[in-house]
Amino acid sequence: MIVVLGDSLSAGYGIDHTLGWVSLLQKRLSDEGYPHQVINASISGDTTRGGAARISAVLERNNPSLVVVELGGNDGLRGIGLGEMEKNLTQIVISIKESQAIPLLVGVRLPPNYGVTYTEQFQSVFKSVADQSGASLVPKLMEGVASDLDLMQTDGIHPLAEVQSRLLNNVWSVLGPLLE
Repeated sequence: MIVVLGDSLSAGYGIDHTLGWVSLLQKRLSDEGYPHQVINASISGDTTRGGAARISAVLERNNPSLVVVELGGNDGLRGIGLGEMEKNLTQIVISIKESQAIPLLVGVRLPPNYGVTYTEQFQSVFKSVADQSGASLVPKLMEGVASDLDLMQTDGIHPLAEVQSRLLNNVWSVLGPLLE
């Protein structure tokens, strides 16, 4: 069992959820002969605080072997302190490891209007948590997508359905080897 604990980027905001990268992950696993089932425990608007509050119940209910954590974007958009975000992500990863599941942390980006300094500090939180906890890291879920507004919904934050396979490929580059 693989659980994806994420926000709107994983919940498929603004698109048919069956076209989102998490649904495409289930299809890829099936097509490639992996026995894993994917549970999408993503909630649009969720923060790392919300993820930390519900991770124990998610783990208990699903007993996953691997948990993909894609949270943090809403923390940045809401101006939640980076220290709190790091503490929450660390707590989530520790809970996953204590359940004997493999944590996979997925970095997200903020729109450029937050300024270079803050966005770099924001991005460094994911690497810091991964380095300190030993979790695997996908540095940027939106690599090759976010910088092209033609690939984004009109809000400039959420990707179109047509590019969800790119998001999956970004995650798969790290997730695939973890399944071996």
